[in-house]
Amino acid sequence: MELQFTPDAAAFLASAGSYLATDPVLTTVVATLADRQVTQRADGVPLPDDQWFLTVRNGTEVVGAAMRTATFGRRPAYLLPMPAAATLELARVLHARGEQLTAAHGVLPVAADLLTELARLAGRGRVETRVRTRLFELGTLEPPLGVPGALRAARPEEAELAGRWLGAFNADIAAESGHGPDEERGEPVADDIGYRIEKGRLRFWEHDGQPVHLTGVNPPASGVARIGPVYTPPEQRGRGWASAAVAEASRVLAAAGARVCLFTDLANPTSNKIYQRIGYRPVIDMVELVLV
Repeated sequence: MELQFTPDAAAFLASAGSYLATDPVLTTVVATLADRQVTQRADGVPLPDDQWFLTVRNGTEVVGAAMRTATFGRRPAYLLPMPAAATLELARVLHARGEQLTAAHGVLPVAADLLTELARLAGRGRVETRVRTRLFELGTLEPPLGVPGALRAARPEEAELAGRWLGAFNADIAAESGHGPDEERGEPVADDIGYRIEKGRLRFWEHDGQPVHLTGVNPPASGVARIGPVYTPPEQRGRGWASAAVAEASRVLAAAGARVCLFTDLANPTSNKIYQRIGYRPVIDMVELVLV
């Protein structure tokens, strides 16, 4: 197994892009983030010097990928499928170079095996599950009927509201997971929110002239567009805003030719039900793990 690290998203996509495209729904987070960073670099947005993207090769064949680009909390790695031997080699490499990785998101058993091996090498720690998520892909869209209002792009002057709602979204996930403050997600960064609004990646559902719900939209990577985050303030819940907003965002993306997917928190039965009701079908379960 050969592990090829690079801090540069463009170099990573040149190396692993074809592999990511073989299952673009499963690899959506890595592909979307890498594509986003290529755009950000072109726009002059500062990126972390110590981040990495990883291509795993067995001879000339790409057999896995991962990244560590997060700037929040413990800076978790995000792991896609790879052979068990590559997972153990990755743990040994990270340990040898003194990289303190204590959190991982992504597929099982890779995420659990990596942290377990890192704990063994360090002689301390145990793996704990923070959040279990489920990846869904849109099948036949069945939008809800009779929900008043419309979806529109967030405006620059609404960055503060979007930031508060994204912070509340993170807090809700932490509460649902039962693990207290969600240090793996962190607080939204104002500059990042402004950039996402500029790029049209945040949408409000508006009713009677007021935003009542927020839906995030990621542009397609390898033909797959991912929706999220999705947040409705407590006082606005139960009125169909989330279903209507996600359905409309999904319709627009699908009409443009993209496959559409999203993640749900398995601790939230409501979101898992409403997305299936509008046509989403489960693909795979993933996890967010930490060493404690």
